[in-house]
Amino acid sequence: QVQLVESGGGLVQAGGSLRLSCAASGRTFSSYAMGWFRQAPGKEREFVAAISRGGGTTSYNDSVKGRFTISRNNAKNTVYLQMNSLKPEDTAVYYCAADRRSSYVTRQLTNYDYWGQGTQVTVSS
Repeated sequence: QVQLVESGGGLVQAGGSLRLSCAASGRTFSSYAMGWFRQAPGKEREFVAAISRGGGTTSYNDSVKGRFTISRNNAKNTVYLQMNSLKPEDTAVYYCAADRRSSYVTRQLTNYDYWGQGTQVTVSS
């Protein structure tokens, strides 16, 4: 089992940047594909980005492609989400999640086994 703790959220103006971090407990972090999801008020949780176990494969929601970058450091048990050119529509609670079964990456929320508590990102116009 793995525990996930997100950090780095906050309030930023449109056009600004934030870097989210997700620290994982345990010694098997490199065996999990990792993902970031977000949920805005009144909306369903949606896929943002995912990265494979070794970091060689990534996937992005079209709405963030070119603006967000997912990365991981397996030595530090941490996955990151660098968010640039933020827009008000990026406002949401951002969650990281761990998938212990997928060999590469998946966008399917139901494939993820463990979730963090979320961190709020608010982008003002």
